[in-house]
Amino acid sequence: MLRRNIRKRREYLYRKSLEGKEREYYEKKRKIREALAEGKPIPTELRNEEASLRQEIDLEDDQTAVPKSLMDDEYADAAVRDPKILLTTSRNPSAPLVQFVKELKFVFPNSTRMNRGGQVISEIIETCRSHEFTDVILVHEHRGKPDGLVISHLPFGPTAYFGLLNVVTRHDIKDKKSMGTMPEAYPHLILEKFSSKLGERTGNILKHLFPVPKPDSKRIITFANQSDYISFRHHLCEKRGGPKSVEITEIGPRFELRLYKIALGTVDQSEANIEWVLRPYMNTASKRIAL
Repeated sequence: MLRRNIRKRREYLYRKSLEGKEREYYEKKRKIREALAEGKPIPTELRNEEASLRQEIDLEDDQTAVPKSLMDDEYADAAVRDPKILLTTSRNPSAPLVQFVKELKFVFPNSTRMNRGGQVISEIIETCRSHEFTDVILVHEHRGKPDGLVISHLPFGPTAYFGLLNVVTRHDIKDKKSMGTMPEAYPHLILEKFSSKLGERTGNILKHLFPVPKPDSKRIITFANQSDYISFRHHLCEKRGGPKSVEITEIGPRFELRLYKIALGTVDQSEANIEWVLRPYMNTASKRIAL
């Protein structure tokens, strides 16, 4: 198992080193395509390579014309196997944080909750790799209130860091009869207003936490983006009065997410490259909406 992880890591780093060369090669072919389409002369710096590049352009199709990036490879196995998630907390968690994580266990199918104890992050990640977990979710708190959520995809990343706001658990709601019980069927997903490139990336990270549901599943989970704040809602949809009568019940929990960093490695790698991070100057009017 250890040798296999080392081999996979080497292959990943090798593909990562080739990505820059493939992108440069793609730019050369793009310039030749544009010159041929507009009837302009070939750029002087590409005339020595024109014959070989034009031969490759003729052999390309829609799938091979654009080079694949490492972001495509990170979730290549998602269609082959269902996600397997480990849920844990920061050390010495308070009772509200433990209760929140217990509810998250029912939100994410195929998830396992683990008491953190004295384990360090690197040990947790290595254990999850050896047991073929696909994701690790860490929940943090401040003075008894959950305030941070970290989603780290295995084996090599990415890792998304979210702030948690306005957390309301099922335990906080006194009227338990109006909520009903929480089913464990695989839910349908609604991702709303993830329109930018960063938004698509964030939606990709979130949607791969859930397996493919059955068509008749009654659970609906919504991630709705509004001004870079992602609202999480969990509903149960039932047709008690026939197909034209739909009854929607919110079964909780509910919270808001605020993305502030995406790293290209796992959560234990402090040297991982930063793909995107929220900076103070990004809050200006012209750059306010990122997702």
